[in-house]
Amino acid sequence: MIFKQHLIFILYSLCANVFKVAGTKSKAKGSQGQFPITQNVTVVEGRSANMTCRVDFNDNTSLQWSNPAQQTLFFGDKKALRDHRIELVRATSQELTIRIGDVGLSDEGLYTCSLFTMPVKTTKAFLTVLGVPGRPEITGFTKPAMEGDLITLTCTTSGSKPAANIKWYRNDKEVQGTTKTNATGKSFTVRSSLKLRVDRRDDGVAYTCHVDHVSLSNPYMTTEVLEVHYAPHLEIAKSLIIPQEGQYFKLECVSIGNPIPEPVLWSKDGGELPDIERMIVEGRELTITTLNKTDNGTYRCEASNHLGTDSAEYILFVYAKDFPGPTTDPNALGQHGPDHALIGGVVAVVVFITMCLIIVLGRYLARHKGTYLTHEAKGAEDAPDADTAIINAEGNHVHAEEKKEYFI
Repeated sequence: MIFKQHLIFILYSLCANVFKVAGTKSKAKGSQGQFPITQNVTVVEGRSANMTCRVDFNDNTSLQWSNPAQQTLFFGDKKALRDHRIELVRATSQELTIRIGDVGLSDEGLYTCSLFTMPVKTTKAFLTVLGVPGRPEITGFTKPAMEGDLITLTCTTSGSKPAANIKWYRNDKEVQGTTKTNATGKSFTVRSSLKLRVDRRDDGVAYTCHVDHVSLSNPYMTTEVLEVHYAPHLEIAKSLIIPQEGQYFKLECVSIGNPIPEPVLWSKDGGELPDIERMIVEGRELTITTLNKTDNGTYRCEASNHLGTDSAEYILFVYAKDFPGPTTDPNALGQHGPDHALIGGVVAVVVFITMCLIIVLGRYLARHKGTYLTHEAKGAEDAPDADTAIINAEGNHVHAEEKKEYFI
């Protein structure tokens, strides 16, 4: 009985030892069979990037981070590379996290986390660095441009990674440019150009270059406001529709041009203003303090800049004080003038038709008059010779005498 009990104890001890050894081997096999866990990281140039390496369990085996050049950065909590930008964030038996500050494009690449088991297990993580584009600059335009000039606006931004996107806007409306991209090391230089044939409508227009990039929360923008010089254009504006005697009347010479046409010269009927006491010129305005019939006439304003000269005319007709007023502006022709070309054309057509009628009528009368004068010689054209023709003609005269009647 005692022997049996002793035998059972021995067998139990042996089984316990066997299970203990099996458990230890299983644990070691699990630790040595796992791979570290990492994650790819994307960071904007100039900022900081955290690189983390983890394992599910660890029996005090060390973790290590290495850079793309296979230089050891940290082995456990021990710093191996003298780079003040790299610092330890956390180091435990199951995690190793480091921080790379002020990241540059040269820091981009594959980083390696190693678990020092037998054999060593490694996992890689890619650090992507976004290159921030430089603020755009517009070149190619020298102020001012002359109306009709062909100019080229070029917007340039450099240092982007990936390449930046450029858009053009004319005031608030997008317009299409021509874009070229060049690689400079790991970054890109992007240029976009606009070719314009400028006219007076482009004067004061804002052309804006927008630069969009994944690294920017808001696009970069730069603007060029065009200055275009062009010849003047003048018009006259009046203060009264129906000017009457005794009224205060003002004419304004409205000028468009760049540079602004200066000075404005006023005249009446091709000469100087006749009454400078009542006719006051202030800048672009001509004021007649009290209208009367002597003010009737053609008023002209003229102005110029270095590109040309222009003028405008207004025909003033002053009505009596008690005049009720026409239904339309009696001075409308003064602003725009009669259509002389149309009137000339109508007159030319009338003259042409009259001349044709006179020619046709003249030829008709001449033909019938000739027939009447030669009627007495009828039949002479059938004579074989001149003598016979004369005799025939004379015979006709004889018969003609017989046909005459006399009245007493």
